[in-house]
Amino acid sequence: MSKAINIFMTDTETAGEIMTALVYDFGGGMTTLRYGGLSNTMDYINYNVFYEKQDMMASAYYADKLPTYRDEIWEGKREVFDIMEIRERVHKYFKENNISVVCAHNARFDIRALNNSVREATNGEVKYFFPYGVEVWDTLKMARQVLGKMPTYRKFCETNGFMTKHATPRPRYTAEVIYRFITKNIDFEEAHTGLRDVEIETEILAYLVKQHKKMDKVLYHAPNKA
Repeated sequence: MSKAINIFMTDTETAGEIMTALVYDFGGGMTTLRYGGLSNTMDYINYNVFYEKQDMMASAYYADKLPTYRDEIWEGKREVFDIMEIRERVHKYFKENNISVVCAHNARFDIRALNNSVREATNGEVKYFFPYGVEVWDTLKMARQVLGKMPTYRKFCETNGFMTKHATPRPRYTAEVIYRFITKNIDFEEAHTGLRDVEIETEILAYLVKQHKKMDKVLYHAPNKA
């Protein structure tokens, strides 16, 4: 049986160009390979971007969701902190819950955006968002290794039009498409908000692990300097 290590599942929503994106919505929660589920969740808005970078937010890919965010903040459903306060809370959370792994779908993007955010807020004084030494897992990498070898997944994507537009089309591995495959609900639409997306990505991780296929979960180790 899988060891019950504590894993922090996370997802972000960002504004700006891909390589320089900054986080405005941060979601996260704890899961384990043995027990699954999601607990002790975080659902934060980054004040530095959401309120202080209005032009950037207006051009964000999911800018149409901004009125909903504002309503939820007004109703007390969302907490707002600056990025360094969020980072401090995350570091405390990791210590209290003995977290050793961070996992996300396309983790490289999320972690780069979080690092961009703390560097921008501190003029480069702080370089990394997560505590040093944690492992970084990526469900996108895992899905390619597991689902990429499943004829049923390829057939599902071919049948429902979930193939890439390459000269030789390949199955898509977005969290939305994978979740549609897992649930057999082809009409499912990803929320594209931090915590809601964390919830489905936690189910994706659990599904991939339950296939008992050989896969390399680790994307890389976090730098050893905070």
